Amino acid sequence: QLQLVESGGGLVQPGGSLRLSCLASGSTLDYFAIGWFRQAPGKEREGVSCISASGSSINYADSVKGRFTISRDNAKKTVYLQMSSLKPEDTAVYYCARVAPRATVQGLCVPHNVVDAWGQGTLVTVSS
Repeated sequence: QLQLVESGGGLVQPGGSLRLSCLASGSTLDYFAIGWFRQAPGKEREGVSCISASGSSINYADSVKGRFTISRDNAKKTVYLQMSSLKPEDTAVYYCARVAPRATVQGLCVPHNVVDAWGQGTLVTVSS
C-alpha cells in the first residue's frame, strides 16, 4: 500500500523559496499520479498542483502558476514542490496525496480526486 510523507516545510520570508518533498514507501511510485494540496487556517483544502505518473502532464492552481514547480523522481520515490516568490497567502499546511489520473487535467486537481488517505502534512509559514 502506498504511503506518502511530506517534509521540507518551515518559516520563510516573503519572496523566499522552499522545496517540499513527498517520499513514497510501501509501493513503487511509478504508476501513480500525485498531487500537492494545501489548507490555510480557516479555509478549505485546495489543490496546488498535480503531476501524472510519467510526469508528462502537469497542472497548477492559478494562484501559484509561475511561482511553483512540481516534479518527480520515480527512482527516488519522491515528488517535489519547488516554491518561489512566496507570499504570506501561501501560508498553509501542505499535503501530498495519490490522485486519480483525471486530476492532471487543468481544473481537476482538487481534493475530490484524492484516492488515498491524507498524511500529516508539512507546515509552510511565510512571514517577515
